[in-house]
Amino acid sequence: MHKILFLLLLFAAAPLRAEVHNIDDRQLAELIARGVPLVDIRRPDEWRQTGVIKGSHLLTFFDAKGRYDINAWLRRFRRIAGKDDPVILICRTGRRSALVGHFLDEKVGYRKVYNVTRGITDWIRKGHPVVAPQR
Repeated sequence: MHKILFLLLLFAAAPLRAEVHNIDDRQLAELIARGVPLVDIRRPDEWRQTGVIKGSHLLTFFDAKGRYDINAWLRRFRRIAGKDDPVILICRTGRRSALVGHFLDEKVGYRKVYNVTRGITDWIRKGHPVVAPQR
């Protein structure tokens, strides 16, 4: 948990650019239909619990204790989207994906990051489909 707090403090101190776009599930559906990759940063137990949006790239950022390996995660993430490519991030409620989105924008230089503000819980609550995770 202390690592998540560290990231929160780090991003609170950094000036925010308008490159992380907060979106709702309607906008998420539109971006998916346009072929923008969706990265689900939750943990495998969370994917199994709720299911995932079809076509999602499953790429855990934080483990259950809030730890992360940024270099390993970025190596895998860069296979999905380059710095100039649009990419969507989703987690359970939008909190973790917002942190990761701002990290990608501020520290790594990604130009077009979309954050699903209410996460997969809102997607499911509104009746949108999910599938069993495939790994």
